[in-house]
Amino acid sequence: MKREVRETKDGSKTLYIEALDEHYHSFHGALQESLHVFIKNGLRESHQNPLSILEVGLGTGLNALLTCTEGEVKSEGSPKISYESLEAYPLAEEEWKATQYEDLTESPNGPAIYNQIHTCPWEEPIELKPHFQFTKRHTKLQDFETHKKFDLIYYDAFAPSAQPELWTESIFKKLFALTVPGGFLVTYCAKGQVKRNMKAAGYIVKALPGPPGKREMTRAQKELPLNL
Repeated sequence: MKREVRETKDGSKTLYIEALDEHYHSFHGALQESLHVFIKNGLRESHQNPLSILEVGLGTGLNALLTCTEGEVKSEGSPKISYESLEAYPLAEEEWKATQYEDLTESPNGPAIYNQIHTCPWEEPIELKPHFQFTKRHTKLQDFETHKKFDLIYYDAFAPSAQPELWTESIFKKLFALTVPGGFLVTYCAKGQVKRNMKAAGYIVKALPGPPGKREMTRAQKELPLNL
């Protein structure tokens, strides 16, 4: 797939796939979207320690970078994170380097961390920081198999218009089975049918205020079992 770099409205960059007519991030602001959806309403709302995260759609690596450096900046009391990310179509080196995301964080280690995210071996856990273990899987979600369960899922697949197969009831049933009781999934997508599919899979679904340029986003939680 041919991808080109485009600047978004907050000054950060994203990639655009002409064949799908799809951006990797919101053109209203790539950085703002990731911080709002996955950090503010995902990472900061999960209070597990240690914390296990599954990301569907490594893409540019922005969510992984922000999650790793968030814990670094908030080192006191930060959870120990195990982070797994799935990606079926990895970026070429010239593509991820062109995003210049290594300069977006307050961390002096941002450039080294971003480089490691993209250059580390697939399928092998690595320690990006003492609090952050990272594993990237070269696979589609449909083919992903694991015995692990996750406290938090970053669902960052392309929009339903581009990848409808990733927003079905059966996909959310798979994700529901991978979610620990009390755990939750966050995504930028707030389409009605997507939320109905999440509910049919077993999630409790809540619409939250969206990032700049978008009215809503979605959080889907797996309810804790009732104490008998």
